[in-house]
Amino acid sequence: MGVIDGTVEKIKQMIVQGEVRPGDKLPVEKDLAELLGVSRNTLREAVRALVAMRVLQTRQGDGTYVTSLSPGLLLDGMAFVSDMHHGADAQLFLHVRRLLEPEATALAATRVTSDDLCRLDTLLTRAEVLAERPAADHDALVAIDQEFHALITSRCGNPVLAAVIDNLSGRTVRARVWRGMTEPGAIRRTLTEHRAIYRALAAGDADRARLRAAVHILGVEDAMAAGGESAPPVSGGRSDVRRS
Repeated sequence: MGVIDGTVEKIKQMIVQGEVRPGDKLPVEKDLAELLGVSRNTLREAVRALVAMRVLQTRQGDGTYVTSLSPGLLLDGMAFVSDMHHGADAQLFLHVRRLLEPEATALAATRVTSDDLCRLDTLLTRAEVLAERPAADHDALVAIDQEFHALITSRCGNPVLAAVIDNLSGRTVRARVWRGMTEPGAIRRTLTEHRAIYRALAAGDADRARLRAAVHILGVEDAMAAGGESAPPVSGGRSDVRRS
């Protein structure tokens, strides 16, 4: 292990052992370098690495702080990894999503509030109005799709599970899917599947919610496998198959 990697690990251990906690400010550079037994240049490189990992945050003129260390923040880099994979590799990410998201949706069925259901219904209604237009507004559909699924998974009761799912299929992947909906009726079928998920949640039916989510994601997976990923990138990121 190199000296910079070793310094990164030492700072991580300080956090794990509770010497510094989320939101705490690290000792000043000179003192921390002496404490860790490294040069200040080495410490700076280690801090840069931990900032990239979302473990630390530097504040101009104030110092370096430990972030909230929330699962969503620390797992954010996974979205970039999924964005960079296409074709067969993208299928692997969808496979994991299919394993996880139906369970999160089932858990959400017993936790969604009336306000949540109202918001989901509003999102679906907006998407259905957009779907009736001659030319689909894919950017708007992507935004609605992302908010619809994110709201559901955020109510699963497990922030780690929610963060993993959200980062497996963020905006870029969803944009590839919605942009590829050239098959007649594909957008309408997708929105019908979304509406079926909503009805299961509204009924508090965890088993049906799980099944509806699984069918929906399997449709995305099958469409990607059948259509490949040939569409060009779109604004915000992703571009390509049949449904999201």
